Amino acid sequence: MSRLRVNAFGLSIDGYGAGPDQALENPMGVGGMALHQWVLGTRTFQRMHADFAAGLFEGTPGREGVDDRFAARGFENLGAWILGRNMFAPSRGPWPEDGWKGWWGNNPPYHVPVFVLTHHPRASITMEGGTTFHFVTEGMLAALDRAREAAGDRDIRVGGGVATVRQYLGAGLIDELHLVISPAVLGRGESLLAGIDLVGLGYRCTEHTASDLATHVVLTR
Repeated sequence: MSRLRVNAFGLSIDGYGAGPDQALENPMGVGGMALHQWVLGTRTFQRMHADFAAGLFEGTPGREGVDDRFAARGFENLGAWILGRNMFAPSRGPWPEDGWKGWWGNNPPYHVPVFVLTHHPRASITMEGGTTFHFVTEGMLAALDRAREAAGDRDIRVGGGVATVRQYLGAGLIDELHLVISPAVLGRGESLLAGIDLVGLGYRCTEHTASDLATHVVLTR
């Protein structure tokens, strides 16, 4: 049966999933990239984001080990993704006619249907590699219904951002939550778990392990 998952979600020691002042120049917010250093040099990241990784890790095969295994797990058995608008574009309000088609170029790393939560209608966008972005204005439950239909027996991954994960988590809809706690303190930004009673919702820690760069924690219900 299809599960709703969050994988490889970066978190600071003080509980922030993104830094403040997100913008085109700082898509993760100020300081937010510190939450994702664990994944950048992994074999999985280099394979999924070859063009981006080539400029950073040219000549290196990519790290294996704990971080790479968790990164790879995040792409297993996926039939659809759900994203908040911020995970697709830096713009707000009605969609500008700027030709923007996402952060990852012509061949995004999803390779399945992606359902983007938004308040503003937009026609679907078909990309290379099997990714199609669909824009859902009817809310998170409508997006989940459409994702389940598209995914069939495969799982659905909620890719973020923080507000989107909080919606599904607070409603008790996420079956598995994989958090990656990095040794970074942001001070302010978007808090992931503030005000959410994980115990009351039935979540418990079922796995935890550390690498040199981060601690991986898996919660399930």
